[in-house]
Amino acid sequence: MFFSDRIKSINDSDKVLEIGPGSSPHERSDVLLEKKYEKRDEYTAQVGHQEKLITDKKIVYYEGDRFPFNDNEFDYVICSHVLEHVDDVELFLAEIFRVAGKGYFEYPLIYYEYLYNFKVHLNLLKFDSEMLHYMKKSDTALNDFTPVQLFFYESLNKGHEKLIQDLLPLMMEGFEWHAPFKISRVNTIADLVHKEFSMPLSSPGVNSSTSARNLIKQLIKKVIPGE
Repeated sequence: MFFSDRIKSINDSDKVLEIGPGSSPHERSDVLLEKKYEKRDEYTAQVGHQEKLITDKKIVYYEGDRFPFNDNEFDYVICSHVLEHVDDVELFLAEIFRVAGKGYFEYPLIYYEYLYNFKVHLNLLKFDSEMLHYMKKSDTALNDFTPVQLFFYESLNKGHEKLIQDLLPLMMEGFEWHAPFKISRVNTIADLVHKEFSMPLSSPGVNSSTSARNLIKQLIKKVIPGE
């Protein structure tokens, strides 16, 4: 989890569920929900490392469909770097909304996937106001860039993470929610990028002399203060 400081609405009495905590559950989580995998190496591929989960918190396993909990059993749900993995985004979110009324989501954005293209990530996601847009990676031509992505993927494996850290608010998205929101499966990547990049350079209101480089600089200054 990159933006743990954005989790601000857990009350002292709240019962907290965390989904897919990896090896480091949030300190306020009471119950951990993990998908059941037949093979250890499949689980390792999904979480991205071989560190084992060591915890005294209650762990519940499920098959990947309906959560084994009652309606409104929890007050808060933490779901960090899980949405990009799930087969059925709409069913998964419906289950989260069923078991709790508020929570926190975090996931990589399309810029991160464009560079590294993790094979276990199935979905591209972007939250816009009160709606979550998503697209199946299989509906894009992202894999056409695999020869290039392998270079960046290997660089990440070798510890070259500075690009991600420098542009973290552009690479990742994390937000709290306090009521169920709408979900939309989209068919264009324009719905998955920051708004500044969804507008073609030739659109009305954009000076023809404005370069892509200037747009990038404007966005970085907006998202990363001091740049």
